[in-house]
Amino acid sequence: MNDNSDVFERFRESFDKINGRFHILEQRVPMELQMEYFKCSERIRKGKMKMTDDKYEFYTRTLSDEKTTVEHKKMALSALASSNEIRAYRVLENYVRHADPDVTDWASMALMESRISLESELLEEKQVYISTGLGGKGERLRFYTLILATEYRPFQDYERQVIEREFAFYLSKAGCEIERLSIEDVYVELIFLAPISTDLKAMVENVILECNQYGNFLSGIYTITNVKEPSADEIAKIINEKYGNHKTSH
Repeated sequence: MNDNSDVFERFRESFDKINGRFHILEQRVPMELQMEYFKCSERIRKGKMKMTDDKYEFYTRTLSDEKTTVEHKKMALSALASSNEIRAYRVLENYVRHADPDVTDWASMALMESRISLESELLEEKQVYISTGLGGKGERLRFYTLILATEYRPFQDYERQVIEREFAFYLSKAGCEIERLSIEDVYVELIFLAPISTDLKAMVENVILECNQYGNFLSGIYTITNVKEPSADEIAKIINEKYGNHKTSH
């Protein structure tokens, strides 16, 4: 198992104690940008700026003006999101459909914040905002998993077939959806959507155990994250740490 298992277990258990409606940010937004957005939103809310007609018109024009800087676009989007007004939500909803590339992620977060604020007020029900680096879809979060081969040798054809069959079966059984399953020479990459309540550790380890009934070719050491996909260099480093001098030519 990997070092993140306890983290994900606490993550899963934390939602069992929360009553309310969950909203998952679907877009893949870098965590650094998310933190920047939340800090900006907090500053605006602390300022308690009332959305007057003049300010509403100003922010709307700001978004439609091609000469507006990225920073001013961000401020306009955040100000509209924090206003708790339906007219501001409509502006954000329309803007997201054709947002400028440099603020697409920011606009998506603004729209989510605006929706949650309005629903909290109109429905009088607790709204829970969930955002991760890999995003999600509907009521499921997106995760990335990297599983190495037990030995540094290419997977055989039958092993690839077993991996494809067992992962498809067990993830579907757990209510998950596979978006990508890549079987490389000595590792497997998996991107999937999982319900918040999913016991990720148990699910992944059960799949590995079932695959290994046919030859013990998958390592029990794996990486799972909902922050970001590792780069090719990062994967190479993980592989090197696993196999080291035990690599063989093939």
